[in-house]
Amino acid sequence: MTNQTNHPSAATRDAYRTFRTITTRWMDNDCYGHMNNVVHYSLFDTAVNGWLIENGALDIHKGEQIGFVVETGCRYFGELAFPDVVTAGIRVAKLGSSSVRYEVGLFRNDEQAAAAEGFFVHVYVDRTTRRPKPLDDRLRAALQEIQS
Repeated sequence: MTNQTNHPSAATRDAYRTFRTITTRWMDNDCYGHMNNVVHYSLFDTAVNGWLIENGALDIHKGEQIGFVVETGCRYFGELAFPDVVTAGIRVAKLGSSSVRYEVGLFRNDEQAAAAEGFFVHVYVDRTTRRPKPLDDRLRAALQEIQS
């Protein structure tokens, strides 16, 4: 989304397909009193991988297929800090044969506009050979449920 001055504007909760709640921690704050930018990336990863595990689409210990992050990005619209509760909105923006682009919005407490929006691209590979491998049927079906 962009506003009238062509600057990006934050999406609202209705732009996302599923949600996970994540509690911030004291250590997430930096010396400026807000969440350090590196923590946002950790929350993106935690939200998506938690959702995949909960939906039976990822077995981090024994699965034959694992996802490697090959690209990431984030835009910041507002501050997050401990003790905020963060709701991560998740959607799949692009689904390829062995890759997926996840988009994640981080919402502070009950706010409707995202405080930050990010993305990352997973390329799914064979656990042993580390070579790209087409998404298995279970993973593809789960991802299609949250595709926008």
